Amino acid sequence: MRLGYTLMSEQSGPRELVVHAAGAERAGFDFEVVSDHYFPWLDEMGHSPYAWSVLGAVTQVTERVELMTYVTCPLMRYHPAVVAQKAATVDLLSDGRFTLGVGAGENLNEHVVGQGWPPVNIRHEMLEEALRIINALFDGGYVDFAGQHYRVDSAKVWDLPQNPVPIGVAVSGQQSIATFAHLADHLIAVEPEVELVQQWDQANDNPHSRKIGQLPICWVPTVTRASPAPTSCSAGSAAAGRSTPSCRARRASRERPSS
Repeated sequence: MRLGYTLMSEQSGPRELVVHAAGAERAGFDFEVVSDHYFPWLDEMGHSPYAWSVLGAVTQVTERVELMTYVTCPLMRYHPAVVAQKAATVDLLSDGRFTLGVGAGENLNEHVVGQGWPPVNIRHEMLEEALRIINALFDGGYVDFAGQHYRVDSAKVWDLPQNPVPIGVAVSGQQSIATFAHLADHLIAVEPEVELVQQWDQANDNPHSRKIGQLPICWVPTVTRASPAPTSCSAGSAAAGRSTPSCRARRASRERPSS
């Protein structure tokens, strides 16, 4: 198992996040993930910088940790062809340390472009097409695509890393695994439960596939000071690495190697 650090972009500004990223590497974390939101979960959180700009800066203050979006929605705010270009650029800047994490998104962030909010079955159709486009662009050359939801006309990512950017996809059950496992490298889940992992391994033939989940935690220096933590540092309000008089809260990511 490897331990990762979540850059909580809903609770810190871009400069703070870059400082947190450098500190997390020094502290020994194995990888770092960042959410890609337009809005914070709650107004009280007060932040939501552009995750891709933050990642670009983080690549220049870290040397070892792997980096990952957790997760980007390549459906509405972003066209999948543009996501492929962004991911390739970050991977080059990080010297091959980037994984593109994608999911079907939330209305919280995607409504801003004024295109409504499709039901989950339609979003899964969109995500399947998006992954096909992204994979094709990662393979190099010009790409044309005409699907039910997207069109691509002679697109090409000119600056590509030597190896295709690894892709992780958020899944929640057998249906989403059956749809996406053959289009991605790694599983992303709230908690990589045994049954979910087994279903993924049956559907994905990558022997190096990772299972990545997230566990909210609250860190305080002593047990005595931890007693009020459940109310003052709940999972929804934990600030990644930000120090306060009462506590520092971190949301850690857990990664299980393939069995």
